[in-house]
Amino acid sequence: MNDMTPLSNKMIDRMPTVRGRLRENVELDKVTWFQVGGPADILFKPEDEDDLADFLKNLPEDIAVFAIGVGSNLLVRDAGVRGVVIRLGRHFTKMMVDGDKLTVGAGALDGNVARYAADAGLEGAEFLSGIPGSIGGALRMNAGAYGADISDIFLSAVAYDREGRRHELGLKEMSFSYRHSDIPKDWIFTQATFRLSPGDREEILGRMADISRNREESQPVRSRTGGSTFANPPGKKAWELIEDVGGRGLTIGGAMVSDKHCNFLINKGHACAADLEAVGEELRQRVFAKHDTLLRWEIVRLGDAKKSGEGRTP
Repeated sequence: MNDMTPLSNKMIDRMPTVRGRLRENVELDKVTWFQVGGPADILFKPEDEDDLADFLKNLPEDIAVFAIGVGSNLLVRDAGVRGVVIRLGRHFTKMMVDGDKLTVGAGALDGNVARYAADAGLEGAEFLSGIPGSIGGALRMNAGAYGADISDIFLSAVAYDREGRRHELGLKEMSFSYRHSDIPKDWIFTQATFRLSPGDREEILGRMADISRNREESQPVRSRTGGSTFANPPGKKAWELIEDVGGRGLTIGGAMVSDKHCNFLINKGHACAADLEAVGEELRQRVFAKHDTLLRWEIVRLGDAKKSGEGRTP
């Protein structure tokens, strides 16, 4: 019996009644692109918004809550996550067009949203086809690529706070900045509405195809990676700084900096989360020492590291 078992058993007994699915001691490496990390004490998939709101309202205050999407920009540490991890399911992937407005669930994949908009003859969301992940994460970090970001098309969003209260958020409330929004970390987005522009479907799809080819040529899209590791500092490019300090190809344990794009970390197949984080921190130290610039993690790091002597995750 491991140290986590009594905690998990006790925690599951304290969960509110739900209509969705509650599971305990769920391995999160199966749901992250890096394919590393320990278990969540509890994983909850709400049935719908009401189920989510009731759960948050009735969950004991001392239990932490974390929301994750499809795990594309997430590093779960090796000892796992204490508390409840919430992952939105099928109900939160719906999409609807009303004129030039596109409303989507926060669980919808960015690429699917771009395709849906294109099929509706709406342009402006093409950049989403180049961002792996879901809309909830894109809102949280003001995701962007290829000269555009979420704030360019954002109209409104819905989020629930830790007490289960519903909030309707406009552009001012989101307070977007580069790869950042000011929404509290424990709020959970459930939907967003974007304002797009009428366009020619075939031209839109052509731009998306160009984005796809660019990604394939410049990024390690077929590797166990987590997307861009660091946000670009003002007036600089993170990959250039990493290149300049000899970071390309840097390896620690089973983790390495991509040879193809050195702002990407890769699990070579036997890495643990500690390896990946160690590579990232080594890059940050080198860049700071040479350029007096502190790289900011774009990848979300979640959970607890293993204590000394607990063993290495294979």
